[in-house]
Amino acid sequence: MSYSVTDPSLRQKWGAGILVITYALITLLPLVWIVATGFKSPADSIAYPPKIVFQPSLEGYVNLFTTQTRASEETLKALGEPTTWYDKIVRAKNMMIAGPSRFPERFFNSVIIGFGSTFFAIVLGTAAAYAFSRFRVPLKDDLLFFILSTRMMPPIAVAIPIFLMFRHLGLSDTHAGMILLYTAVNLSLSVWLINGFIDEIPIEYEEAALIDGYTRFQAFYKVVLPQAATGIASTAIFCLIFAWNEYAFAVLLTSGNAQTAPPFIPTIIGVGGQDWPAVAAGATLFLLPVMIFTILLRKHLLRGITFGAVRK
Repeated sequence: MSYSVTDPSLRQKWGAGILVITYALITLLPLVWIVATGFKSPADSIAYPPKIVFQPSLEGYVNLFTTQTRASEETLKALGEPTTWYDKIVRAKNMMIAGPSRFPERFFNSVIIGFGSTFFAIVLGTAAAYAFSRFRVPLKDDLLFFILSTRMMPPIAVAIPIFLMFRHLGLSDTHAGMILLYTAVNLSLSVWLINGFIDEIPIEYEEAALIDGYTRFQAFYKVVLPQAATGIASTAIFCLIFAWNEYAFAVLLTSGNAQTAPPFIPTIIGVGGQDWPAVAAGATLFLLPVMIFTILLRKHLLRGITFGAVRK
């Protein structure tokens, strides 16, 4: 009986499918648990054994977005009947809403710093990668290795020098300082990844464009960039993930104006201890921008990862 050496057998397909489904379930279980915890009451979130079936509650999201204070019965009666659904949740705990929380501000800081640093890392990294790929740069290999070595350095090793430098320059707790820092950290990754993609683009395309009258910039913009779009998109995802999740520098260099969500979410304190539903709600909302960004660029990500794997 003839068979193909490239097509997997039915048993192999079933085995691969079971492995993929098992891996997906193991990977998604923590995320599902975090999302579910955001809809639990504080008592259910710390119950042992853990509750899988529970009465959904939005108390965690209310606690995340509001600042609450305890009030006496006389004060609550003077306020009258609650007018909103979230006010009812707070009044049930003999508390009142004192104002909005700082989570929206911290979340917006993450958006500004994360996407801002990603943009500059991609722009500068693409320009540098094109120069390394297309021009004769003295000590090219040594410079590329030096750029890559900056990525190998653990953040804690340079935390104190950066802290002193930022304090001297007035960049501590500023959006510009954090964007500059994350851009510098991500630049090495951006240059190396995009340089690999541009190297795979035949230089004959640009030479043909130059013969047709294009300038060097026009050839770069109209020929190279469209060909390297998949690599740039996949690099942008990796840069955004680092800047979005970074914790060490955010704790050390920010405290108020430019503080991002990662150091803020663990500090959410409820009545009697950590407010786990609010922490889980903040973590759930914090996941959404990167998840949406990755889903929108998923085709480019898959093509970018496999780019150059098969040579013709």
